Amino acid sequence: MGCDGGTIPKRHELVKGPRKAEKVDKNAELVARWYYCALSQEKLCRPIVACELGRLYNKDAVIEFLLDKSADKTPMEAASHIKSIKNVTELNLADNPAWSGDKESIKGDKYDDIQSARFICPVVGLEMNGRHRFCFLRNCGCVFSERALKEIKSEVCHKCGVPFQEEDVIVLNGNKEDVEVLKKRMEDRRLKSKLEKKSKKCKSAESASQQDSAAGPSKAKSGKDCIKSSSGEKRQIIFTKSSDNGNSSVPGKVNKAASTTKRSIADSEEKSEAYKSIFTSHSSAKRSKEECSNWVTHTAYCF
Repeated sequence: MGCDGGTIPKRHELVKGPRKAEKVDKNAELVARWYYCALSQEKLCRPIVACELGRLYNKDAVIEFLLDKSADKTPMEAASHIKSIKNVTELNLADNPAWSGDKESIKGDKYDDIQSARFICPVVGLEMNGRHRFCFLRNCGCVFSERALKEIKSEVCHKCGVPFQEEDVIVLNGNKEDVEVLKKRMEDRRLKSKLEKKSKKCKSAESASQQDSAAGPSKAKSGKDCIKSSSGEKRQIIFTKSSDNGNSSVPGKVNKAASTTKRSIADSEEKSEAYKSIFTSHSSAKRSKEECSNWVTHTAYCF
């Protein structure tokens, strides 16, 4: 059963200390970061996109992640900062002519060379296998090695000619320090875009209010003018019909209207003349009576 005199136990066998930290195979880590999608853990295939922190994804996996709105959706740390498809950039990669692909290792009886990569730098020719630092430009999505950007300094893309700044250069699969710097830039960029959107909304609201205030009195004036113009047109139409001497397009109606107006005017004139004659006769009779009475009183006073 042991400890019967033939074995001597040692200290490390009796006392258990803290476990040593497990070391991660560097080659396996490089393969996982440069050859597989950070979201779906599937092999990278075109179209390939990269986020603002420099991680590589399959575009289909990102779209599926954004479209999944279910409550059972598992939170993914690798894609927690991706809120829309605008937060990723589709990469313009250069193929490696020396890469043979997966056709030779279909049977599984051949050694896979990890050093060979599917894509290379179009300027220097370095393979994108994780041994060298690679960057991409946010404006156009072209991918270059960091050595090419340092050796051939330019403010224009070497491949498509789009201008870029130093802030537009994002390191692919960088270390912790690179990720912190990129995260700070991402937050500043998003805050700046929010402020610009708010300022645009305020300006648009102010311009709309100014247009409404300017259009208010003009609308009222135009309404009055329309009323005036409409009434003026009606008056003109009536005048033309009344002044027409029976030669209008509708002779029956116009002649009737003209005859009725003439009769009404004649009747009014006859009434006014009769009234004047009655008034004058009445006033003259009254005056004659007053004169006779005055003459009688005067003669009586004289006698």
